[in-house]
Amino acid sequence: MSKSSPTSRSGRFASGPAADVAKFTESISFDWRLWRHDIMGSIAHAAMLHKIGVLTKGELAQISKGLEDIGQEIADGNFEWKEELEDVHMNIESELTKRVPAGAKLHTGRSRNDQVALDVRMWLRNEILELSGELRDLQMAMVELGAKNVDVIIPGYTHLQRAQPVYFAHHLLAYVEMFDRDHARLIDCFQRVNVCPLGSGAIAGSTLPLNREFVAKQLGFVDHNDKPLVTQNSMDAVSDRDFALEFCSVAAITAMHLSRLAEDVILWASSEFHFIKIADAYTTGSSLMPQKKNPDIAELTRGKTGRVYGNLVALLTLLKGLPMTYNRDLQEDKERLFDTTDTIRTTVRIVGAMLENTSVNKTACATAASDPALLATDLADYLVRKGMAFRQAHHAVGAVVALAEKENKPLNQLSLKELQSVDKIFGKDALDVFNLQKAMAQRNLVGAPGTNEVKRQLARWKKLLK
Repeated sequence: MSKSSPTSRSGRFASGPAADVAKFTESISFDWRLWRHDIMGSIAHAAMLHKIGVLTKGELAQISKGLEDIGQEIADGNFEWKEELEDVHMNIESELTKRVPAGAKLHTGRSRNDQVALDVRMWLRNEILELSGELRDLQMAMVELGAKNVDVIIPGYTHLQRAQPVYFAHHLLAYVEMFDRDHARLIDCFQRVNVCPLGSGAIAGSTLPLNREFVAKQLGFVDHNDKPLVTQNSMDAVSDRDFALEFCSVAAITAMHLSRLAEDVILWASSEFHFIKIADAYTTGSSLMPQKKNPDIAELTRGKTGRVYGNLVALLTLLKGLPMTYNRDLQEDKERLFDTTDTIRTTVRIVGAMLENTSVNKTACATAASDPALLATDLADYLVRKGMAFRQAHHAVGAVVALAEKENKPLNQLSLKELQSVDKIFGKDALDVFNLQKAMAQRNLVGAPGTNEVKRQLARWKKLLK
């Protein structure tokens, strides 16, 4: 079932669609943004038609010039989009045909079904490349913030309870790793976007000797060896939106990572934590309470995640019940895809800018990290090095913690006598465990938050992100 329009209806139907039908079925209000790719695709298609003898050299020149002129008018904001022409394809083709009679030949061998599939793939390729660069910029913003505060230690949390000490940079690098996986998924997704569907027609290709590989090369649908990449089944080519679905899935995972980062930022910026200060330009105030400074960028980042999730579910639902091949339902894919792309790209950029304008309150971080309870596990490791089984050591340190609470003392203020009242294995060196700098220096495993390891990871990421 191919897309209909006033133009395509003229032969089969006695009249055009009713006004309310035209209003309901139009897509020009949102698919206009595909204009650049529609024109590029049409120029490549025209070149191919010339190559196979459908267009003369003069006709090709006229069509190409006409399309380029229309493109310039659109870019300059001087092109009038007409709702009655339904979509971006018919608006451009109709205007071309008015100016260039040979434009009537342009649609030879193609349908709007494979045309729109081409345009969306080309548009999404560009968006993926832009987003991949923006993700790298976000990663670098975190690496640089960590490097500026390489000596800052904060409590690490599990269950939002203080757990063990980590470097602030180590915490940021956890998100750098997350966004790197997002970047890898994005690049992998690109491979399935970068396949040319043009030449598939409405459903069954064409009886004309179309040169699909020529068009693919003209439009950059090639592999690393410059071999053209074309779809291998005409029915799948015009009905496939997996590439859009996959991108929206990658975007949803990225949005989830952004939301987790935003939650940490919101907590850190609170008066209770006071670990960071976000620059005034990236916060807002209250309409009632003059003292307020709200982390709205982070809150909106967290909120927009639901929007990206919703678009993914909408696309899944849209596609789940469609029979082969093209169905008009597929017109609904673009608003969801466009919104996801706009949302994720804007959010990645603004979060990166916010982090570039964030400073760390080293005093507050040091105060929080000085809690000796953060090194309770290190005390258990001390007992293990003395020969005690870990389960027994865990139980013994639990008893030490209980004793400290009973005596209303920090762990590092217990006397040797008090420690030995729990287990005689504790020696005079037991309290050395609570030297925070020494404790951090001992965490030298790959991926651990040790002093040298964190510096190594920061250097590694700076090199990778150059």
